[in-house]
Amino acid sequence: MIIDGSKIAEEIQLELHETIKKLSLRPPALHVIIVGHHPPSEIYVKRKTQACFKIGIVSETHQFPPDIAEEALLAHIHQLNQDSGVDGILVQLPLPQHIHADRIMLAIDPEKDVDGFHLLNLGKLLAGDSTGFVPCTPLGIQVMLERSGIKIAGKHVVILGRSQIVGRPLAALLMQNSPRANATVTVAHSQTKNLAALCRSADILVAAMGQPCFVKADMIKEEAVVIDVGINRVLAPHLPKGYQIVGDVDFEAAKTRCSFITPVPKGVGPMTIAMLLSNTLKSYLQRMDKPTS
Repeated sequence: MIIDGSKIAEEIQLELHETIKKLSLRPPALHVIIVGHHPPSEIYVKRKTQACFKIGIVSETHQFPPDIAEEALLAHIHQLNQDSGVDGILVQLPLPQHIHADRIMLAIDPEKDVDGFHLLNLGKLLAGDSTGFVPCTPLGIQVMLERSGIKIAGKHVVILGRSQIVGRPLAALLMQNSPRANATVTVAHSQTKNLAALCRSADILVAAMGQPCFVKADMIKEEAVVIDVGINRVLAPHLPKGYQIVGDVDFEAAKTRCSFITPVPKGVGPMTIAMLLSNTLKSYLQRMDKPTS
């Protein structure tokens, strides 16, 4: 069965819209910072802005030239941190080489870090503290599994990739002692031995290593669940654009072997945006509920 991430994301957005319509104060507000002119980033930001508008979140984009000084960018983030009308701050990656991304991420107020990349929020994730923000793609995968009726508890989850954006936070999320988790998790990486055999031991296999069509059908256990996080552009001269977007899984070969699989596109991607919107509303509600000093 193919998991329709777009459909699940649409359902979530409708639920968020209904909640936002009932808010008595101002609407939630998300501010996005983008540096330079990186076409894929500009496309992502446009999609996020459109999604915000659709459900009633105010979205503002702050675009800066590629040569902006790091200190000037930090000063702008500080202003947004101090603005009580801003609920979420998102810095679109990648950043130019002269800007230290880690320093920028740490400058964002953890209570407005709706991407969930601040070390405080990652620490809360490890501690099982639900007041923190979980990175959007791992959270989207968890919600997608849950809404597809796929049991996580007791399952062996193998994650291919150990990035701080997907692999490591997803492992921490799915091993939590909670009704939505309780999995046994193995994280594989470039130094993992006997990778194919390890993949075949997975009840749920998550591919997030950024290698097009890396996971072949013979690496998947019969009736396993396959979540493809990869987004890779590969040459396809026969197509009008000259390229096509594929995942990290050989989809056509794999789909007949597994019980559930996500497509690329329209799989994990829409869920990531839906969780960004959800985190922004969560920030708004937590901040509105917080007593003023």
